[in-house]
Amino acid sequence: MNEQKIIHYNRIADAITYIKQNFKDQPNLDEIAENVHVSPFHFQRLFTEWVGVSPKKFLQYTSVEYAKQILKNQQVTLFDVAYQTGLSGTGRLHDLFVKIEGMTPGEYKNGGENLVINYSYAESPFGKILVASTSKGICHMAFADNRDAFKELQKRFPRASFIQVVDRCQQDALFIFTRDWKELKQIKLHLKGTDFQLKVWETLLKIPKGGLTTYGAIANHIGNPKASRAVGTAIGNNPIAFLIPCHRVIQSTGDLGQYHWGSTRKTAIIGWEAVKMDS
Repeated sequence: MNEQKIIHYNRIADAITYIKQNFKDQPNLDEIAENVHVSPFHFQRLFTEWVGVSPKKFLQYTSVEYAKQILKNQQVTLFDVAYQTGLSGTGRLHDLFVKIEGMTPGEYKNGGENLVINYSYAESPFGKILVASTSKGICHMAFADNRDAFKELQKRFPRASFIQVVDRCQQDALFIFTRDWKELKQIKLHLKGTDFQLKVWETLLKIPKGGLTTYGAIANHIGNPKASRAVGTAIGNNPIAFLIPCHRVIQSTGDLGQYHWGSTRKTAIIGWEAVKMDS
């Protein structure tokens, strides 16, 4: 994405924040456009170009009522969708083309001193993103609103060797934002995590695009129904933005809840995916 598209996303994010903060007043198009400092006509066109629908339609996809309906409709079949849709079904693609491999103790021993990690920055529909990889796959992917993104990577592997370079593994992972998912190559993730964390992250891959679930549903699926809080912690520690879709886990009330990379961005992603599935 070019610089202008980044500006567009930032304006859309500001608009989403404004709408969420003032939803009780039901702000109209003119009020929202004024808040992001563009004309109503330009804002309507900008928003429609970014997401594919009008701001009004987008709001419907991110409402509590819509989320509740999704949760109700998918309560029983959510994790069965992957097997019902078949190999060509969009709902199963995450489970098919994203594969997780846990790091061995030797690979992250002493803070990752045996690891060489390539990293680079790229643009996504949701802002700047940092993506990092080892020789075995993607080990970190985070929205990079500031310099803290790289510090977070360094904190995870404090003694690893870092090289700022774009490699094929990173490029394949970033195609998720720009290509038809049916055309993607398998993306391998090389992750440091406990057995419990890896199990939760693998379960997240089974949530179909456009689908939503709750922490309790994840806990039930992994056979530990009392572990909702631990599931929430594991989800919060997910090191792979978007590819491991922790943004699809919301509160049982239908509220979209918090997100490691910001609740506004979570709203934008959920709405964007809902539009793609409905178009």
